[in-house]
Amino acid sequence: MRGGPDLARRGGGRRELRISPAAKAEREIEACAAIGARLICAGEPDYPPRLSAIADPPPVITIRGHGHLLTRPMIGVVGARNASASGNRFARQIAADLGAEDFVITSGLARGIDAGAHEGGLASGTVAVIAGGIDVVYPPENEALHERIAEQGAIIVEMPFATAPRGRLFPRRNRIISGVSLGVVVVEAARRSGSLTTARLAGEQGREVFAVPGSPLDPRCAGTNNLIRQGAVLTENARDVTEALEGVLSQPLSEGRRPDDFAAAPRPLPDETELEKARSAITELLSPTPVEVDELIRQCQVSATIALTVMLELELELAGRLDRHPGNKFLIHSEEC
Repeated sequence: MRGGPDLARRGGGRRELRISPAAKAEREIEACAAIGARLICAGEPDYPPRLSAIADPPPVITIRGHGHLLTRPMIGVVGARNASASGNRFARQIAADLGAEDFVITSGLARGIDAGAHEGGLASGTVAVIAGGIDVVYPPENEALHERIAEQGAIIVEMPFATAPRGRLFPRRNRIISGVSLGVVVVEAARRSGSLTTARLAGEQGREVFAVPGSPLDPRCAGTNNLIRQGAVLTENARDVTEALEGVLSQPLSEGRRPDDFAAAPRPLPDETELEKARSAITELLSPTPVEVDELIRQCQVSATIALTVMLELELELAGRLDRHPGNKFLIHSEEC
């Protein structure tokens, strides 16, 4: 974003934001091409249409494999890394059955349920979303599966080439798994499982959440059983998924084209005086508790354009002061209050 450094300074940034040099971008494109991968920017025809509809879509993704899979209906299948034998078998079976119904299976290429889901979906189409760079295999024991997916399915990432997976990157990966999908099936998950993060993000993104019931004596099923208690679709087979999604599949993903006569006029840039006034009012309302942008707009009595410009100035990526949470919610770091 060309105006990023200026926005960062106006938002009180403590570190200088620099635009990536063209040579560095070209090196990344070349490195990706060397392993058969390519970059796709938001707005391009190959960018996953459902991912572009979430609150915080990645501006650029890297894909290795068959890009056409990203435009087909997708179902996420996720679950415990330390999965039971029956959980692994169920993940493979439901993935294969959903594949037979022309769904692409997406998961996170982790050990356990994720790996089982990818194996079940290989024949019909599967997409792995990974937390590191496109060239990084993680976990190492899934190297063979990683290569099979690259050959028969697709691998997508948000992070730059050669990025090592780190804990904070997995929630970002999870929002992409749910973001590209019509719904997410959780097979096994303990009460503090990362799979529950994917389920929560799916709900916030307006996706359907499916949960496979399990024994109350197995702690790996405590999270999925609780999802059902909270309203997730109890799922015993692929038909439970397809029936719940019938209404979604019958609706177009986007509105039809409108005549150019009704095209909106370009919005003028916000006046600096208005921005300064809104900046002070919005900052005063922010706290360590997440708040929706709509609530800030209502309380400050400013336009959406002005409010979003101020939030962009303050955001973590620009100024290191603000965190964006799913659902277009923001919180300010406690030391800033």
